[in-house]
Amino acid sequence: MPGSASASASGSEWGTAAEQRFDVNLSILFTELPLLQRPAAAAAAGFTAVELWWPWVDSPVPERTELDALKRAIEDADVQLTGLNFYAGQLPGPDRGALSIPGEESEKFRANVDVAADFAQCLGCTALNALYGNRVDDVTPDEQDALALENLVLAARAADRIGAILLIETLNRLESPHYPLVTASAGIGVVDMVNEATGLGNAKFLMDLYHLSMNGEDLPSVIERYAANTGHVQIADNPGRGAPGTGTLPLADLLGRLRKAGYEGWVGLEYKPGDRPSTESFAWLPPEARAAR
Repeated sequence: MPGSASASASGSEWGTAAEQRFDVNLSILFTELPLLQRPAAAAAAGFTAVELWWPWVDSPVPERTELDALKRAIEDADVQLTGLNFYAGQLPGPDRGALSIPGEESEKFRANVDVAADFAQCLGCTALNALYGNRVDDVTPDEQDALALENLVLAARAADRIGAILLIETLNRLESPHYPLVTASAGIGVVDMVNEATGLGNAKFLMDLYHLSMNGEDLPSVIERYAANTGHVQIADNPGRGAPGTGTLPLADLLGRLRKAGYEGWVGLEYKPGDRPSTESFAWLPPEARAAR
């Protein structure tokens, strides 16, 4: 994609950033701190909203005390939880979801569905992300896809129960070579299948501009075609998955295109801060634009 690091970082380019609603992903930013300290750190940096991958990678059903402690940390920081992943295995790590993997991983996903939905509901979170899962040996893609649809239907119904949307995310083939959803059209295809199967219409596309750019997709075209089907957006610069301005993606322009296409949802900051404290990675975003309007 065209663009320059200096342009992406310019204050004038992000001067209208207050038109966006940004949230901080606490599973990739502020990870230099213990989990329960991260909501307050995001608030201290000026943000009023956060999102999370499933924090308990080894436990789809954590102890009540752990859930309650995280709930208190989010409430005490006075930030809004805007998005939460269902159980997805070791993430970060080798896994990319559990719902299409037969056996124990699929069972863990199903055990987590209502736990995650109930936790989201108690914090007013209305977006739940279900990572599809890697292809595995000795199971055909058709078998995995059939299992995935069954589990996504369960997840969509749980999301609907709490008034939330179900997000389907595409990743990039370089970093996730065994993940089958690596194009926007593939992600939209799953969204459509889930909505057809449930009749609920609450499955939406998670448009991660970093992953799509890594796959070489035409991002303006993706935005034009799929903005209406998009329930959440995530950003990081490319190359490097760093903050805006560290790579060459014209992220301010792309977010402007999303606004013009009618997208009014959250934009999740899901980038690596680099070899510095996370707080220092937000210099690209004016402080007055960090608190959601």
